[in-house]
Amino acid sequence: MGESRPLHAFATLPAASVCAAVAALLTALSGRYGYHRDELYFLVAADHPDWGYVDQPPLTPLIAKASSTVFGDSPAGLRVAGTLACVLLVLLVTAVARELGGDRRAQTLAAVCAATSTFVLAVGHMVSTATYDLVAWLAISWLFLRLLRSREPRWWVAVGAAVGVGVQNKYLVAMLVAALLIGLVVAGPRALLRSPWLGVGVAVAVLIAWPNLWWQEQNGWPQLTVAGGIVADDGTENRVLFVPQQLLFLSPLYVPVCVAGWLRLWRGPEVGWARAVAWAYPLLCLQVIGTGGKPYYALPLLLVLLAAGCVPALGWLGRGARRVRRGLFAGAVALTVAVSLAVALPVLPPGALGPIAAINPEQGEQVGWPELADAVAAGWQLVPAGERASSVVFAQNYGQAGALARYGPARGLPAPYSGHMSFADWGPPPDSATGRVLLLRQRGSGGGTGRYFRGCRQVGRVDNGEHLDNEEQGAAVLLCSGTTEPWSRLWPRLRHFY
Repeated sequence: MGESRPLHAFATLPAASVCAAVAALLTALSGRYGYHRDELYFLVAADHPDWGYVDQPPLTPLIAKASSTVFGDSPAGLRVAGTLACVLLVLLVTAVARELGGDRRAQTLAAVCAATSTFVLAVGHMVSTATYDLVAWLAISWLFLRLLRSREPRWWVAVGAAVGVGVQNKYLVAMLVAALLIGLVVAGPRALLRSPWLGVGVAVAVLIAWPNLWWQEQNGWPQLTVAGGIVADDGTENRVLFVPQQLLFLSPLYVPVCVAGWLRLWRGPEVGWARAVAWAYPLLCLQVIGTGGKPYYALPLLLVLLAAGCVPALGWLGRGARRVRRGLFAGAVALTVAVSLAVALPVLPPGALGPIAAINPEQGEQVGWPELADAVAAGWQLVPAGERASSVVFAQNYGQAGALARYGPARGLPAPYSGHMSFADWGPPPDSATGRVLLLRQRGSGGGTGRYFRGCRQVGRVDNGEHLDNEEQGAAVLLCSGTTEPWSRLWPRLRHFY
């Protein structure tokens, strides 16, 4: 196993320049389209602070609330936090390249490749659990590399702290921990596993994560139910799309750099101390495929391989026919930028999003929420004024409910109710709400929810005005005369996780 060499100076100015360019781009586009359904949900969740929610830990809603409070209650204000996370992510990828022996040129290349990849820009544009999950995974990977390179076991404490914070955002970090630890068992140096500092790191991780873990235990581990539903609904599709989506979300043109990075970690004598990470990537892929998880779960380690591959990539660029090679690589970066901008960021008119939404549905989920609230408000006007105090607006999913919570008050709508995800914990309506029910039905859901309401008739339909076929386009607005049973008895049956 090769010994590590002294680190090169950090490429401060080039990395800062890349970060400034990314921040400027994301800031300029942050107010286009509108909120994403998850962002609307996070904002409502933040108004119900708790140590956990049925589908996520509390960190992302807290960050969403803080960003909106400090920078403005708007999509642009909310997304400042996502922009800062993206900047931090680029710096971490740069630091990983440096940790693996990259000089200023290799670090700069790593920063450019990370900043132009589709997934990094996509999660930097929106506030999502994936935004901070990606940062947490890269921070853990960087700290783990420091641990391996220095063989200083006290780095376990920092690794544990990063893991604890990561768990407060998303439990997926457990997959990374498992892959890295197994890689360390296989490739060494195993002496690090015998250090008492590992126990200290585990204790720190558990201490930081404990409030949410306690909340989940007290509530019957609902997040496992949510995860099981995702696998049941999408597991087969996720397995089929695992390789294509990884290539697309990173960039197909960066794949040779990632392959070179993996080979370097696997057999390069100068980074032999990091071979555990070469083992970790296929181990992580096996976990994701085996559990039917989303393909992007493995992307953080792919970014580590990308950073590792920048040294051999520069070596390739410096060999024969350098002008041709550099031209090809510059063209690959330019093409990646063009594709990433179209797929990840709101650069196209909303009406032209159809083909893009087929690749990245999250783009389409930022369009049409005010129009949805308009359709519901028109239906609410059909409720007699004298009955409105005892009537209820019921949305079938958290995106609808979040949109109505955001845009409904300005349109004279009452606070919405929903049985979806944590909205079920913030209900039910009082049993005294015996009036009418304005039901916003999810498109393609059939009449499942409708059987709990009486005398329903369709009074409207959602139209985003852009002819964009997103999840809510064409959703039906129904006006019902009431419920079949009191709300308290119906609520357990109205609750759903997917």
